[in-house]
Amino acid sequence: MTISRALQRRSIKWLLAFAFWTAIGLSFGFQFYISSAKAGLAVGWGQAMSYALGDWYVFALLSIPVVWLAGHFPFETGNRARSWLVHGPTSLAFSLIYMVVRAWVGTWQSDATFSEAFQPLLVKTWHFNLLIYWVIVAVSLAFDYYRKFRERELRAAELEKSLAQARLKALQMQLNPHFLFNSLHSISALMHQNLDAADRMIARLSDLLRAALESSESQEVTLRKELELLELYLDIEKIRFGSRLTVKLEVPEQVLEAKVPNLILQPLLENAIRHGIEPHAKPGCIELSAAHAEGMLKLEVSDNGNGVGQPGAVSEGVGLSNTRARLRTLYGAAHSFELANRPEGGLRVRVTIPFQTAGTAK
Repeated sequence: MTISRALQRRSIKWLLAFAFWTAIGLSFGFQFYISSAKAGLAVGWGQAMSYALGDWYVFALLSIPVVWLAGHFPFETGNRARSWLVHGPTSLAFSLIYMVVRAWVGTWQSDATFSEAFQPLLVKTWHFNLLIYWVIVAVSLAFDYYRKFRERELRAAELEKSLAQARLKALQMQLNPHFLFNSLHSISALMHQNLDAADRMIARLSDLLRAALESSESQEVTLRKELELLELYLDIEKIRFGSRLTVKLEVPEQVLEAKVPNLILQPLLENAIRHGIEPHAKPGCIELSAAHAEGMLKLEVSDNGNGVGQPGAVSEGVGLSNTRARLRTLYGAAHSFELANRPEGGLRVRVTIPFQTAGTAK
């Protein structure tokens, strides 16, 4: 926090405190004026306000050291005896000092002598002053406890955020080598079949890794950026599978600026290729669609393979398990991740996350 901002906040706090004591003084002044009028006493509006504000501005002045004492001697476990020893005598001194200062102010407001102003205060306000002291202490401690509670909440939120970021970073660091090893394995296998294709695959892999590294610091990217990375990955797989692999995209223009987890689609496509395309000699088709509905972004990847025989039959490797973990960390209960057979055959993976763009706050 800069010095100017700190001074501004302190000025605001002083202004609020002044307004608070002024409001109390005005309310008591109004009550004094009404009660005096009903009793038939000749007390003017200005006089009533002057007396009431004089009372409460003295309390406001004396509240400053009281608030300081309340902050340094709170009634916490282990310190209560010491706090009572401090606040007990101080409350008596507070009451006496108030009467002295108020009597002195009273000599300025009327023609009474100090003794004439002090004696009524001693009779009428001694116990009331003690009450005001303890009210100030109680209110000060309440605000202090609330401030500490908020600070603990903020620290807990910051720690939770830091932990989530560290977990996401670890997951992403685990995912990138996983993809790299798979790609290198494909290149190794292709080297024995088609050197030109292997060379093209190395070039595409270089482009993909460069693009992935450029966005590695971001946990979320736009869907447009994610599709650009996915296109590089699909170029590699199309070199590997040739005409056996067909990919259909159905992504409306209006969802391209939506935020999605970085590299969220690649593991889903990899899973579809692994289970829907690779085990079969026949041509396979993978469909990717995106839609915006009811404040949610729905991403769906499906293939025309054999699907799964029963729930849980899909073996979730590093890609899918990391995808689940990243979604859980980023969105909590506000997301869903589903794997299910399609009625027409094949497997469908559906991810639903909150629809957010770069200008949308979480």
